[in-house]
Amino acid sequence: MALAADSVLTAANMKMPVIGLGTWQGGEELEKVLDTALEAGYRHIDTAYVYQNEQHIGVVIKKWLDSGKLKREDLFIVTKLCPTHLRPDDIEKSINESLKKLQLSHVDLFLIHNPVGLQFSDNLFPIGPNGELLLDMSTDLVACWKAMENLVDAGLTKSIGLSNFNIGQIQRILDSCRIKPANLQVELYVYMQQPELVQFCKANGITICAYGPIGSPSLKKFTESNNLPTENLNILSPMTDPIVTDLAKKYGKAPAQILLRFLLQLGVAVIPKSSNPERLRSNIDIFDFNLTEEDFAKLKSLDRGEKGRQFGNSGIFAPMMPHPEYPFPK
Repeated sequence: MALAADSVLTAANMKMPVIGLGTWQGGEELEKVLDTALEAGYRHIDTAYVYQNEQHIGVVIKKWLDSGKLKREDLFIVTKLCPTHLRPDDIEKSINESLKKLQLSHVDLFLIHNPVGLQFSDNLFPIGPNGELLLDMSTDLVACWKAMENLVDAGLTKSIGLSNFNIGQIQRILDSCRIKPANLQVELYVYMQQPELVQFCKANGITICAYGPIGSPSLKKFTESNNLPTENLNILSPMTDPIVTDLAKKYGKAPAQILLRFLLQLGVAVIPKSSNPERLRSNIDIFDFNLTEEDFAKLKSLDRGEKGRQFGNSGIFAPMMPHPEYPFPK
């Protein structure tokens, strides 16, 4: 796959830059981070309603657009539906609230963040009297997708997609949709390559964006700080894997750059997150080398399947397991 800094993944009404900036856990410091990222060449920015940082992103986007440094069409902005709004009547409300915070008239891609619906609440994660997460057990994904299609018709988003969906759930959408999902965002990295899911999406014209593309070193801290279950956390460190570090030495690159380049050559987009200016610049500096077939195969061999999953059956996803649309193997 020939790759350059301006490479994109294409689908209907969508040209997604293959590398973007992930913003999960980014707060007020994100404004400075985003300035640095835009200066470094990032044009794909990924956020979500539940990240509670859309307003900070909006401040920076407006500043850059007002200055004339960038035009709106230069940017690819992704946000995601709040799980407490995963009902047909609440979906437009969710995107309108996000657009107001982002100070935009439309986003480039709007995703259903999670197939598990939560009960409507002003709290992002509504909790019941016994400390249980309040799930909406009546979630209707097909009906919600039809409401998502209406957002495209209304010009609120150019394209629509999914996140954390499994093959069966995606197939139900494909069987009933008028507008196909343009993108699926899922956990995908060298220890969890999800080949069956990747093949299914490619066969159906759905692009893939990998979250946690270098592993998720801050997952434990996030889980603890939000008082979520930590006993079954699966914390892995692919950046210290001997094969990865050996290849980093061979190519004169950082381990993170090797991991990101591997995914790009796999044909998926990546959204690494960093607040460190040096790492921000390093993460996007991955277009001046190419992994050989032999080295690519070495990285392919590191796939651990479900044993490599870090998001699922623990932490933030554990309380969602009783829901009928819980997407991961239990």
